[in-house]
Amino acid sequence: MAVGNQQKIGASTLHTSIKSFLYGGLVVTLTTQMGHAANEQFNDALRAANANNTALLDQYQMSMQGDALGYYPEYWKLNTNLGFQPTASIVSYAQRYPQSAMAEKLAADYVEEKVKQNDFFSAQAVLPYVTNADRAESCAMAQVRTQTGDPLVFAEYKNVWLTTDKQPDSCAGLARLMLASPMMTATDYQQRLWTVLRAGQQGLAPAVGQKLGINISLAQLNSIAANPVNYLWSAPKANTADYAYLIFALGRVADSDLSTALSSLPRAAEGVPEDVKKYLYRTVGYIGGTTVMKNNFNRDVLNAFDQSYGLPFSQEEAEIYARQAIRFGAWESVIRAIESMSVTQKQEDRWQYWTARALEQRADKGAKDDARKIFQKLASSGDDYHNLLAKDRLGERYSQNVDTSQPSNQDVQRLSQDIHFNRAFALRGVNAPENYINREWNWAVRQAYLKHDDGLLLAAAQRATNMGWLDRAIYAADRTTQKHNYNYRYATPHQNTVVNHSRNAGVDPAWAYGLMRQESRFVSNARSHVGAGGLMQIMPDTARLIARDMGEAYNPAALSDMNTNIRYGTYYLSMIQNQLSGNPVLATAGYNAGPNRAKRWQPDQQPLASDQYAESIPLEETRDYVKHVMTNATHYGMLLGQGTQSISQRMQVIPMRISP
Repeated sequence: MAVGNQQKIGASTLHTSIKSFLYGGLVVTLTTQMGHAANEQFNDALRAANANNTALLDQYQMSMQGDALGYYPEYWKLNTNLGFQPTASIVSYAQRYPQSAMAEKLAADYVEEKVKQNDFFSAQAVLPYVTNADRAESCAMAQVRTQTGDPLVFAEYKNVWLTTDKQPDSCAGLARLMLASPMMTATDYQQRLWTVLRAGQQGLAPAVGQKLGINISLAQLNSIAANPVNYLWSAPKANTADYAYLIFALGRVADSDLSTALSSLPRAAEGVPEDVKKYLYRTVGYIGGTTVMKNNFNRDVLNAFDQSYGLPFSQEEAEIYARQAIRFGAWESVIRAIESMSVTQKQEDRWQYWTARALEQRADKGAKDDARKIFQKLASSGDDYHNLLAKDRLGERYSQNVDTSQPSNQDVQRLSQDIHFNRAFALRGVNAPENYINREWNWAVRQAYLKHDDGLLLAAAQRATNMGWLDRAIYAADRTTQKHNYNYRYATPHQNTVVNHSRNAGVDPAWAYGLMRQESRFVSNARSHVGAGGLMQIMPDTARLIARDMGEAYNPAALSDMNTNIRYGTYYLSMIQNQLSGNPVLATAGYNAGPNRAKRWQPDQQPLASDQYAESIPLEETRDYVKHVMTNATHYGMLLGQGTQSISQRMQVIPMRISP
């Protein structure tokens, strides 16, 4: 319905909506059949919202009332100048549309806006309606809680206090509030001071120093930053302020010249208290561990971490320590690093796996038995990356029958009546913007997952698969807990094309599928923020290279063609594999980060186990990418009839880098 016809929206559609509502349990079925016209008004209402036409939104709110998408006009109205809306209006919306995607978003955004205004008491009433907060929202909520009488919040957010990576503004604000909290101890302040100095965040240091009675001069910090090497040569070591300046100076040297920092460490650490000495080593270890992209791997960095052991680790420090230890096979250091993590970190599958990997290196039988128990627990608790690796450590093959559980007729009926999924299907039916569609779908999946409702998830995945909506089908099927359908979870569209082009290129079709699933979730028109396109997310410059190598004229439009995209992608995967010792793990890393980077991350002293290589990849995106693709490929091997599978078959030992 065009905006120009707004005076005509109405009576019959409104009647249908009310009628549907009055039929109670059949509301969704009747809305789907009779309220389609009202759902189609969504895009018109969205245009009115983008034009800030609240009068027109009022009309759409009336005409769409009771339909699946009927809560959007009011959402858009409330979202206009959100921070100045009455709290009662937000609460009312959340109560009338309980546990809905847009009520959740509205409430979370409202809390963030109120925090920016320092209006914590208005936000307090909205907190119960935010149930799926992201990091920024969580920090905003924590600010509200502490400013309205809950001083125990800070104990839950120590990681925010000690994080030096870029954080949302709300988390930085929470850290500032911690500075004034009586709950923080002298030890907390000491760790915070040294952490911000190590990170070069000199603007934060003076205020923290005041809490410890230490006069930290911002002018002096700026002077040191201008020539830190020169300062190190003559740095005084008489008091706590001097130690603070020393940590700061060494951090600045490490950031610009790691080799100089490593060689300067022994002298810098002379004549200082033991805890200061340890943190000087921690400073160089952490910075060296986070600048691998610039400095490559260096065993002396791990030695520095080892020298710092005994001081508390922040979450980010402990993880960097663990990855450095894993890289060099320093198994006792791996154990120390993981022991230094928070309880929550330690329980993650990845750190449980590496705990077991380290324990099995010990000579005593008790440690080996403990390792085996951990592997057994991981092997029986799932089929993701670390679960499959654990099976391999036990000598088990991945040979279970492929689970293809189907939803019952009752599950399918419940899907047709589920308002959350109904909204997602309705939005897709009217070609709404993708961000709205995916938000509703992901929210619907979350609600089903929280209830462990595998039947509803399978019904959603089945319907989405039948529609060719494979990315959302995978999203739903991935989250079942007891009953699974691997045909939905690991879709195999265009199978003849994928298999034929893979074989022609000399690559495993299961690997090609595993990569494609990770790259695009089979969305043929997918585009990344850097310009990669299609099922295999090929960059235009890479496509030109492939076309030239294949003796073809390059046509940018061809990348949108399914056949060409798969043909180019498998050919490029083969090219990279040939450049990288025929190793699938290296080639997978190279497909994501570039073959030169993958090669630079190879060991230069001795071959390296592929799980160690993957875990120590310095780019988080590529590290996760390799793990996902290898896991995907293992499952696709089963689905493509390749027999029993082992992830280690695909994760061969990483050879030493050959210097050019």
